[in-house]
Amino acid sequence: MENKYTYQDAFVELQQIVADIEDGEVSVDELTSKISRASELLAICKAKLTASEKEVEKLLEKLDSASDAQAE
Repeated sequence: MENKYTYQDAFVELQQIVADIEDGEVSVDELTSKISRASELLAICKAKLTASEKEVEKLLEKLDSASDAQAE
């Protein structure tokens, strides 16, 4: 799923959908499409978070390796 959304963009749109649903601003006819869109946005957010987590893990491994090399 290629997307050009940033995490922040997807999260803001998701928050708006949730707020609209909670406020009763979504008709029954729109509800299915809103929930479908929310599902897409959740997938985008999850993918971004997973990618960020992997990058952080790589950086931490590099730091550990550098620390180990300096200790020797």
